[in-house]
Amino acid sequence: MRPVEESRVRRRVAELVSRSTDGELEVEEIMAADCSLTALGVGSLAFLRLIDALEEEYGVQIDLAAPAGALDSLDEIVAHLGATR
Repeated sequence: MRPVEESRVRRRVAELVSRSTDGELEVEEIMAADCSLTALGVGSLAFLRLIDALEEEYGVQIDLAAPAGALDSLDEIVAHLGATR
């Protein structure tokens, strides 16, 4: 993924995370965080909402049986989306 595209995807994923948490986390807070989404306070219901949103928007399948923490940061999610394109 090109840097410009990666930056755009990163911001969009942060927006989806924010929406999944019903706005409890702001986009800029998510983008600036240097920790896992769990550490930011993203709970299991928000993760399910996020997975649904990612699958719908990017046309990917995210395996819920994957090891816990496999997609627990903004960067990991963006990398996963880049690898599946």
